[in-house]
Amino acid sequence: MDRKFVEFRLGSSDISAVRFGISPGHELVHAVRTILRPQSAPLHWGWFRSVQASVQAGIQGSGRPPSEAFRLMAVISGVEGYMPDFLTATPSGDMTPEEEAERLREVPDERLRFDLEKMVLRSTGARQQEIRDLIAAPDHARKVIVEAWQEVWDTLLAPVWPQMLRLLRADIGVRARRSSDTGLADMASTLHSTVTWADEIVRVQMTRHEEVVDCGGTGLVLVPSVMMATRGCAVLTERPAQPTIFYPAHGVSETWHRDGADALAALSALLGPARARLVLELQQPLSTSECAALTELAVSTASHHLTVLRDAGLIDSRRNGVRVLHTRTPLGEALAGIG
Repeated sequence: MDRKFVEFRLGSSDISAVRFGISPGHELVHAVRTILRPQSAPLHWGWFRSVQASVQAGIQGSGRPPSEAFRLMAVISGVEGYMPDFLTATPSGDMTPEEEAERLREVPDERLRFDLEKMVLRSTGARQQEIRDLIAAPDHARKVIVEAWQEVWDTLLAPVWPQMLRLLRADIGVRARRSSDTGLADMASTLHSTVTWADEIVRVQMTRHEEVVDCGGTGLVLVPSVMMATRGCAVLTERPAQPTIFYPAHGVSETWHRDGADALAALSALLGPARARLVLELQQPLSTSECAALTELAVSTASHHLTVLRDAGLIDSRRNGVRVLHTRTPLGEALAGIG
């Protein structure tokens, strides 16, 4: 079978505008897809078991029949392949779930119809007719989709969003450091085995879709995803969305959904309490004194533990002016995800 690629062609202004983003909407759609087909996502089985009862009982407090909100999200997102672009507003590094939901409320009628028409072509029977009914009444469609999005978010991802955000920010931190150390092309080659960057062209191997995208000076947005941990990459190519590549985040393990207390307990058993706290706190570059303050240690004690972690390959330490800044290495990032 012939391989298919989406090519993002970058000019000089695009290269300077390559940036990272976070997309709560994208994570939610893939959470819904994981519930629909859990056998395809073994890294999410622990999370799936934690929310399974809530999904089966229905979204509480909505006034709708059991599981109606989840059912509607499943109808419009599908199990795989294309999803409506309006569900994933152009991601930014600081986008919150609240901002994503607010943008969803402001989706123009023409965009809603355009994206849902694509889903009509990808559906049959009663599902296809339901999507046609949504297209015929965009004001009503927007209202019920936003309500369903919020209710499903509250059930599936709100309880674990802090853990997801930690993984997403840690991934971005690792990629950004690699980019500054070895260049954008080398960093991009580590996003996924299906992504390559050569001669100002980023190529993403796809299953069905192929396209050449001129980024046109808007740059390229790179978005890590926890819920895509066992999948390949996805792309956004059509305006008004900015050219975007979604890729599986680093450090996602079977127990990613556990809270910080669980992570600290697991790491403490391995490293000891002080070193475990340091590994977990180093989600961004911190000085020795900042590490000491966060872990309530003397500076000299914190410095000793940081040296041990550096010797073990879990952190990297670099001088920045008068300060030495410590960050987790990729090994440290993976270890921070064991909780």
